[in-house]
Amino acid sequence: MQLLIIIMVTSYIIFILLCFQIKDLKFREEEPNHPDSVCSYPCDHGEAMYLTAGYGNCCWTCVKCHEYEYLPTKYECKGCPFGSEPNGDKSACVMINYMYLRYDDAIAIGAMFFSALGIIITGYVTVVFIRYNNTPVVRASGRELSYVLLFGIFLCYSMTFILVLRPSEISCGVQKYGIGLCFSICYSAILTKTNRISRIFRAGKRTARRPKFISPKSQLVICGAIVAFQNVVGAMWILMRVPEPVAYFANRDDHQLVCKDAVGGNYMIGFTYPIILVIVCTIYAILTRKIPEAFNESKYIGFTMYTTCIIWLAFVPIYFSTAYDIKLRIATMCYTISLSATVSLVCMFTPKLYIILTHPEKNVRKSMASQVPRNYTKSSAQPCTQNSSTLLCQYSSIPQQPERNGKHIDVVDDVCKSCNIVVRDCIDSSDI
Repeated sequence: MQLLIIIMVTSYIIFILLCFQIKDLKFREEEPNHPDSVCSYPCDHGEAMYLTAGYGNCCWTCVKCHEYEYLPTKYECKGCPFGSEPNGDKSACVMINYMYLRYDDAIAIGAMFFSALGIIITGYVTVVFIRYNNTPVVRASGRELSYVLLFGIFLCYSMTFILVLRPSEISCGVQKYGIGLCFSICYSAILTKTNRISRIFRAGKRTARRPKFISPKSQLVICGAIVAFQNVVGAMWILMRVPEPVAYFANRDDHQLVCKDAVGGNYMIGFTYPIILVIVCTIYAILTRKIPEAFNESKYIGFTMYTTCIIWLAFVPIYFSTAYDIKLRIATMCYTISLSATVSLVCMFTPKLYIILTHPEKNVRKSMASQVPRNYTKSSAQPCTQNSSTLLCQYSSIPQQPERNGKHIDVVDDVCKSCNIVVRDCIDSSDI
């Protein structure tokens, strides 16, 4: 009995000693815990299980999915389509919010404020011209073409509000048609003005006869024909390439909603014809720069076209350099169009408003005619000389014509035969 007790106590002591020794056993010095008896651990969040060949479903390798990949199954990563990104647990793809120029963007607010201010000023100028419609300053400027130019300037300012609309079939179509039309109206009016001035004084070097097609109706027809070509271009462009909004991806995390023609250089199709008009207007402005100031607007037209050329020379490289960000490109177009309209408005109408509003005593026929000094003689042999900027010309008077188309006409022709210059001033607005 005592022997049995001794054996049991000894066995218990040995068991306790062995347990303490097993706990002190280490698999590796740097890994105190024993390894788990598994082939592969479960993959973490966002990782795919790629099974190891030859081990069935027991062994696999965990591969982390890339930023724009999701897990359609636990065994593979798959890329999300452009314009989308994986959700939080990478179980599916969600669409990235559209980016486009919105009304509440700071750059859009600035552009719309600029345009709204321009529209208000354009309306004010129009009201002043209507109020003083029959005064010499307004009549001498070519009332009909001035109103056409004001309408074109108004359309230029209005284009900003079209450009910041959410892209749609209608807004994209109006943009395509309008960006060229508004400029064509402006520069066709200016081109018609400069062409009329150039033809009058070129004809005066050859003959004393009045050139053809300088009446207001003729000028409007010429201006309308120039604009009609732009209408044809715009209509054909819309028919051949239907306007529609599309998704544009400048990079992988980008999702821009843009008009189809805003991508690349397609909008330059609408700007090509106005650019040609600007170049032709600038050439005419240079050719007519030395004409007596009292009888034309060549100096102000020159300022307008020189400044416009600078603006467009800056706009074209900016337009192509912002291909990655259509929103910035559209904002640049807004400011360029409004700035071009402002140049035309300021250069062409500020001198007239200055006389009309602040110096009404100059807004009379006598004042307009006296701006060019003359020495009139009755001798046809009197030479035409230039002395201290004073023009010495022969003066011939055409008798008063009682009526023309039911209107009382008083026409005075200043003919400088030696210099071959003809200047005609008419009280009737149909001759101005």
